[in-house]
Amino acid sequence: MPKANETILEIDFKALKHNLEYIQSKLQKKTKTLAVVKAFAYGSDATEIALYLQNLSVDYFAVAYINEGIALRQAGVTKPILVLHPQAINFKELIGNCLEPSLYNAKIFNEFIEASSKENQTNYPVHIKFNTGLNRLGFSENDIDFLMSKLNKTTSIKVASIFSHLAASEDLNETKFTQNQIKSFNIISENFISKLDYKPMLHLCNTSGILNYPEAHFDMVRTGIGLYGFGNSEKENKHFKPIGTLKTVISQIHTINKGESVGYNRAYKSSDITKTATLPIGHADGIGRQYGNGKGFVIIHGQKAPIIGNVCMDMIMVNVTTIACKEGDEVIVFDPKSTAEHLAEQANTISYELITGISQRVKRVYLK
Repeated sequence: MPKANETILEIDFKALKHNLEYIQSKLQKKTKTLAVVKAFAYGSDATEIALYLQNLSVDYFAVAYINEGIALRQAGVTKPILVLHPQAINFKELIGNCLEPSLYNAKIFNEFIEASSKENQTNYPVHIKFNTGLNRLGFSENDIDFLMSKLNKTTSIKVASIFSHLAASEDLNETKFTQNQIKSFNIISENFISKLDYKPMLHLCNTSGILNYPEAHFDMVRTGIGLYGFGNSEKENKHFKPIGTLKTVISQIHTINKGESVGYNRAYKSSDITKTATLPIGHADGIGRQYGNGKGFVIIHGQKAPIIGNVCMDMIMVNVTTIACKEGDEVIVFDPKSTAEHLAEQANTISYELITGISQRVKRVYLK
């Protein structure tokens, strides 16, 4: 790989393919795979990722919002796209781009029937979400009769799938809770399907559900974080390859005398002669202020350089007193070895927050 001479996010498609193949090695041949590419494919590049994956054995995509799905369609993604949290104001555009909505309460359900009827749709595919314990979005089992009463009066929509979302599938201390979610989903789906004259797909598992609860794979599984290289546990992380490497360079090196300060609010004051390096990356690029004052670090020539002082909008300063380095040298913020998960832990957060926060102004470089 070429050395960085600016701040870049390298995206490794070989690692992406490896992660998909590992996930699918856990599935029965008949089980479909839905790739979650919301939030710019977890901070990488949704269109590039989806275009690559649709040529592999991926059956569905999922995004959070309608505009994300429209961007994929405009880029040439042709496979089905589930919109997990659609807003009624954009239903016409959703239908015009052949996106498939998740319907999760009476309001959104009624509004979509009205919108699809106005657009003269017949059997438009929708996905009915049930709440089994996450308590975020979803119908309850008590809503089944309401749903059936509406479905029996319209031909504008047809249920493509019934699904729910696991709340703690990565936490084996919550196995009983997850098993109860699976049980609840089984009861709901059996009840719902018994009232239909066809069988929609069933899907429940996220990445950790795929790995920990094979009995709940059903007709399709949804994988997000696993595609991008994280298995949510030390045991599983060994089988995944993070696809992103965030790199930058040293812009300037300073020698700070004892008692001098660094950065805004004089948050760092040197207790001795200190060598610092200023890097062109900051909270506008996704490195939040919580990583400052020694909580976060970067890697320079294989050594950790702690972030000192407050993270600035466009820059951070790191302590390189014990590191032989010069202006223009490459700096690793995270990579497959010193991972985003390791860095996130320093600020008491998770890899999801760090990688999805990488700003769109950071240049993407694709390793295909």
